[in-house]
Amino acid sequence: MGEPTTELPPTLETIYNADSARTSYEPIRLTTATARHILEIPLARNVLGHDSSADNLATLRAGTVTYTEYVAERARQIVAEKTEDDEGRVVKSQLLHVGLAALFAFLQSNVTGPPLPFTSAEVVLPPALRESGNDGAATLRTVRDFMIRGLSVDGEAAYQLIPNVELFCVAKALLVDADVLVNAADAPLIARTARMRVNFLHQKMLAEVTGTLQQSIYDDLQEIDTILLRTSTTATGEEKARYLLERAAIHTHHGFEAKARTDLEQAAAETGFEYALTGRLGKRTKFQERDISQLVVLAKSAEPNTATKQETTTPATETTATKPKAVDLNDDTLLETIAFAKKEDTPEKSMTVQDESDLPEVLRSIDPSNQPKLSPLDSSILLGIASAITNSSPDHGLTREETLPYATRVIDGGSPNWQIYTQALLVRSRIERHRSRTVERSVLQMQALVDQVIADTATDEEEAAKGEQSGATTFLPRPERSESAPAEERLEYLWTLNFLTRWSLEAELAARWVDLGGLRTALEIYERLKMWPEVALCYAATQNEEKAKRIVRRQLYEPTTPGNEDDENEKFQGPERNPLPADAPRLFCILGDIDDDKAMYERAWEVSNQRYARAQRSLARLYLKDKPPQMEKAEEAYAKSLKINPLNHSAWFAIGCVQLNLERWDAAVESFTRTVQLDHEDAEAWSNLAAALLHVSPSRPAEMPVEGANEEGATTQENEDEGEEKPKHDPYKHKRDALTALQHAARLKQTDHRIWDNLLTVAASFPAALTPYKEIVNAQRKVIELQGPKKGEKSIDLSILTMLVDHLVKNFHYEDLFIESEEKDENGETTTRKILRRGTVGGQILALIDEVVTPLITHSAELWLLVARVELFRGRPSKALEAHEKAWRAVVASKTQGAFQMGDEKPWMEIVRATERLVREGYARIGMMDKEDRPEGSEEMVARDWRFKARSAVRGILGKGKDFWEGSEGWTRLKELSSEVNG
Repeated sequence: MGEPTTELPPTLETIYNADSARTSYEPIRLTTATARHILEIPLARNVLGHDSSADNLATLRAGTVTYTEYVAERARQIVAEKTEDDEGRVVKSQLLHVGLAALFAFLQSNVTGPPLPFTSAEVVLPPALRESGNDGAATLRTVRDFMIRGLSVDGEAAYQLIPNVELFCVAKALLVDADVLVNAADAPLIARTARMRVNFLHQKMLAEVTGTLQQSIYDDLQEIDTILLRTSTTATGEEKARYLLERAAIHTHHGFEAKARTDLEQAAAETGFEYALTGRLGKRTKFQERDISQLVVLAKSAEPNTATKQETTTPATETTATKPKAVDLNDDTLLETIAFAKKEDTPEKSMTVQDESDLPEVLRSIDPSNQPKLSPLDSSILLGIASAITNSSPDHGLTREETLPYATRVIDGGSPNWQIYTQALLVRSRIERHRSRTVERSVLQMQALVDQVIADTATDEEEAAKGEQSGATTFLPRPERSESAPAEERLEYLWTLNFLTRWSLEAELAARWVDLGGLRTALEIYERLKMWPEVALCYAATQNEEKAKRIVRRQLYEPTTPGNEDDENEKFQGPERNPLPADAPRLFCILGDIDDDKAMYERAWEVSNQRYARAQRSLARLYLKDKPPQMEKAEEAYAKSLKINPLNHSAWFAIGCVQLNLERWDAAVESFTRTVQLDHEDAEAWSNLAAALLHVSPSRPAEMPVEGANEEGATTQENEDEGEEKPKHDPYKHKRDALTALQHAARLKQTDHRIWDNLLTVAASFPAALTPYKEIVNAQRKVIELQGPKKGEKSIDLSILTMLVDHLVKNFHYEDLFIESEEKDENGETTTRKILRRGTVGGQILALIDEVVTPLITHSAELWLLVARVELFRGRPSKALEAHEKAWRAVVASKTQGAFQMGDEKPWMEIVRATERLVREGYARIGMMDKEDRPEGSEEMVARDWRFKARSAVRGILGKGKDFWEGSEGWTRLKELSSEVNG
């Protein structure tokens, strides 16, 4: 191993003395040679144990203490021994650089490449841990196994074959566990950033998200926010954009897509990036004869500064050699890229997602086939948007169509940075796997990326040979070292991307083969990676559950007959292995999933020292499957899981639903409040929160952190802070909060008629003085729009519509609901036209009845009577009388069979009452009114012959009912009504 020749960074001794480092986001830049040199400075050799005797390292070989714990403890001791301020700062500066160098080298060897030019074990580990005894390789494997087992968090195990894991352990020990670099008053911002990054990388190395790491990550993010994003910060726009992109990647990984998109938009504002998803005419297939609208992302970076101008303006011929290979489509129908029509050849305006007239000025003139190069950060923004959208709705066709242009824009004209281009190919591959025409390229591109990463992260000839022997082949020729980008370029923007480790990328490739039915290929990959849970899940997905159970039990239990492990018929019914594998909790849960066995989940919880939250969630779901469901036990299990992982959105939602069933309203309010805090776009959670709030006792004070909640809560807090008299208790506080929650739910899920129906009911339940009539009108309109085509007039809530009509008639004057507008006709003459004031409640009610309700009425007499009231309010008695007649006909038509053919008294009396109403309220009252459209100065009644019409209606009913109802009460009432009309 030759001596590295490079200059150490100037901050190695001074970063804890530099005031500028307090707010500088990334003041340290490393190269591979620099990283190696830092790992070999005297302090590094001391803290890594090179100066310790073999006896002192015996506990590491025995597994009593992990290497991470050993390095962290030595770092604490070294810092504690330095009493002088200047000397202590130098030590902390050097320890920070050692941790960052180890992190840099680990990422290079597991994420980006190119291969490390040194053997990490020789540089990092003391000789006693890699050369001890007759078999140094066995000792090294044992030490590494202890390291990997020590990376388990909350029962989640790290991948068992992590290459060069000692590098990550050093970074974790110095930057996280030692806890001496961040909490000091003179700590630079990069120290906290490094801790957050190590924790996030650790999170990515586990099978599932863990609450412990997630809490640590978001605690650090909150501290960085206060330093980097405050108004008085000296951070540049590029630094803020980098941080926002990194935070967006963290949000995306944890499933917070809405927060990620917010950060991406803010990052674009910081860099001055202009982009839009729109449509331009073009051809997508080889046989297309005419241009049709194609989705495209138009994007342009702001004027680059000196640092970025050199990269963004580099000619394409100079950058193509430093980018990974993109696989061609080679389809007999689809073009490689969309052939957009020239602007001058398209006089018609294309259909757009974002209307062309709304595009920023800098984007309107861009040729979609020849767009300007993007800066690296702006390219990362587009890829972040694509990842956030895909993550939130991966199986939605329209979403995939909208996502693909973002990745295509980066591939065709984004930054030539090696890692950004690799990420763009990966994102495109994920999107294209859903289309039959592109699925082949999707898999081949993924295979090419996997091969590239495997080739670029092999650290020595032995590992490369091992990869070939295990079946790893190279789909594309491995690039020459001169054609490959250096590590510092690949790592420059890594944290702004949602990157994957090499084994995670291979696992995703295997999952892709599972989707395509290539189970054998997928199993070969999983078995080579020794991902036994995934192997078992593959078999379970193909209904081969016995094979899946055998694979899992082989990892957990001894064979039934000792020495019989290779027998295909072995069931592994012996005692548990000692020690159990690090991923035993997950394996026990897989057995529980296959057999619906509660004991397996309980065992998973036990072996994880009551830290594996997934076991309790699975146990709760099994309790809910029981007949009858064991709600109390399910609630208890969910509560235990949330104690371990309090940021799990789905668990909060599930426990809230259980509490609703148990009628524990206060607890349900708290659970759904936590749910919407974690995901503000969960419509179902908002709706359930409203349901819980409606059942909470009005005397109980409530605080609901609802976006846009009424101002009363804030006023109350102000008064309390100022010592003023508290306001009177509001008995409708919970109902107001429920209405606000339903408004959020309806905004997020506008096609769910149940949410709108609940919103309608709650809004209409307030006292008259507090009733939100606009909300009622809007909700009723939406319910009719969604349910009208199926349910017709039954989608109209009669009682609520009656309340609206009452409010209209009693509180508004018809003329006040209109404004006059002067317009000129074809002859140039000015005419006056009345326009309904839709901004008023009265105008909205009138529009609802005219545009939505009336066209839907078929058989409802009650609705026609409401229309009659509205027509009288308008001063149109003729229309009101027509509505009365339609109401009467609707009753007669619907009750004829029961009243006149079956002799049922109930429908007979309804017809009698309807006839009385028609005669007395319709003909006798309205018929004698002045007609609305009579000539000015004349007198004309609405129905001059109203007596004749009334007599005809009464005689017709008497004639039909004579056989059954002569002499009955209804018959007598109709006779009296006839006398009234004749009189």
